[in-house]
Amino acid sequence: MALDPMPDWALARQQVVGERIRAFRRAAGLSQVEMAELIGRDHKTVHRYETGKTSPSLLDLILIAHAAGVSLAELVG
Repeated sequence: MALDPMPDWALARQQVVGERIRAFRRAAGLSQVEMAELIGRDHKTVHRYETGKTSPSLLDLILIAHAAGVSLAELVG
């Protein structure tokens, strides 16, 4: 059984969250490699989050927010 495609609004929101991840990472002075090391992921994974290609898990969002020095609410806006 095939899964329903993700609604357009959800894809748009995923993109916005990725842009916020990138902005807060840069504001914290971190490279993608440094962020990846802090959250225990590969830098390619951070890139996929930032470009909206994949959605980070809740745990990864919490780790990203901590590494960037912002709250989870600020990160996901």
